[in-house]
Amino acid sequence: MAMTLRLTDEETEALRLAAERERRSMQDIARRAIREYVNRRNATRDAALARIVTEDSELLKRLAQ
Repeated sequence: MAMTLRLTDEETEALRLAAERERRSMQDIARRAIREYVNRRNATRDAALARIVTEDSELLKRLAQ
C-alpha cells in the first residue's frame, strides 16, 4: 500500500543522513523504524497484560464468576 509521509525539513535531513551513513534507502530506514516501533509497542502491551493477569489473578477469577 502506498502512502505519503510528510516530514519536516529537519526530519528529512536526519533521515537522509542516516540512509547515507548506513548505505540504505530512506524508505528502508523509515520502514524499519516503523516495524521496530510497532514491535516495541506490542511487547510493552503484552508485558502490561501479563503483569495485570498475574497481579490481579484473584480479582479476575472473582469477576469471572
